[in-house]
Amino acid sequence: MKIQQIRNATLSIEFAGATFLIDPMLSEKGGWPGFEGTMNSEKANPTVELPVPIAALLDVDAVIVSHTHADHWDDAAKAVIPKNIVHFAQNDQDAQLIRDAGFLEVRVLDPATQFEGITLVKTPGQHGRGHVLEGMIGELLGKVCGIVFKHPEERTLYIAGDTVWYDGVAETLKKHDPDVVVLNSGDAKLLTSDSIIMGKQDLFEVCAAAPRATIIASHMEAVNHATLTRAELRAFIAEKGLSDRVRIPADGEICSL
Repeated sequence: MKIQQIRNATLSIEFAGATFLIDPMLSEKGGWPGFEGTMNSEKANPTVELPVPIAALLDVDAVIVSHTHADHWDDAAKAVIPKNIVHFAQNDQDAQLIRDAGFLEVRVLDPATQFEGITLVKTPGQHGRGHVLEGMIGELLGKVCGIVFKHPEERTLYIAGDTVWYDGVAETLKKHDPDVVVLNSGDAKLLTSDSIIMGKQDLFEVCAAAPRATIIASHMEAVNHATLTRAELRAFIAEKGLSDRVRIPADGEICSL
């Protein structure tokens, strides 16, 4: 497989002969306001440019939208992705939003979705912890998912999505025993300093729970509320003796596995 880190949670993945575009955020730098109620909301998003031309991302077999927050599926993606490309969504609600944007072939992920000989398994996620998941904030954070990719001739890939470390991630690791795990590791935070995706300690917990897996850190240095830098994470994993297991790709970098 090949995993290209595009920007934020956007990935281009070649897996078992198929190409997937994951969570496309395709706007120009500064194309829309920072997220209200989050750290550094005065900064416009995205905070960096795309590392590759948009046209290079559109020759794909399918698009997977883990959830419909703007940093995973933005107006630019809605406008430029061809309307006949297959899109996968986590639930009926998200699927309808994608259809409403004009896309013609929208499918809902289930526990064992088949696509071109590949099994796509929807996995649970938790977009924050404790009181953050309650009330209006919890409603805004909404439902999220991850995806496990399986094929007889490929290593198993788990994209955890916008989640913190919690029992659902631990159970997914135990059940599917992935060879490669992509973690959204930018430690995005609300104004209350509550983390809503993984940070350093979350990544460390995944490494401990999946001791043979290669970990790829994504969703970094591209949106206003991402607080963990690549340099900080690189220093942390070196301190923990994990540099041989954790990859922290720059935007545009390809990991061949």
